[in-house]
Amino acid sequence: MSRAVRVRSPRELRAERRRRGHRCWDHLLAAPLWPLHGANLGTLLRTCDAVGACIAVPRFSWVPEALARGNTLRRPACVHWTGDPLGWLAARRADGDRILGVELAEGAVRLADLPMARSRTVMVLGHEQTGIPPEALDLLDQVVEIPMIGTGASLNVAVAGSLVLYKLAGMS
Repeated sequence: MSRAVRVRSPRELRAERRRRGHRCWDHLLAAPLWPLHGANLGTLLRTCDAVGACIAVPRFSWVPEALARGNTLRRPACVHWTGDPLGWLAARRADGDRILGVELAEGAVRLADLPMARSRTVMVLGHEQTGIPPEALDLLDQVVEIPMIGTGASLNVAVAGSLVLYKLAGMS
């Protein structure tokens, strides 16, 4: 038995969206703390808006311009500025936040098995070539991996972060 699929009109879709940009809900933070490519930050920022998350980025000299260039949102986004990435992560952990790393590591949870975030969660993304630095791995409560069957070993920060954010937000 097949079921008819009704396509929603653009007007119906617009009616379901938030009227205003979200403020900091202090629940879900995407933290690309060792960014390599500025274009990925803008893309990840748009995903954060879509799922109601904030982005936490280091104060590297080029990051503000990269966010501004990549941000196609019409309203201000929720951005948390970090100083030293390791110090910032240690402070989040001391505050009781759940720190989740996206990395290929022993004992990692498969993305499909990752539960929705039920408490304040920081999703840490590493450098696109070298991953999360070894000294930061000790600050993680859990690691999630994105299974891949192709020849590549990883996805870019924007894609990996988006997949995990949707799962943590309970939207996948």
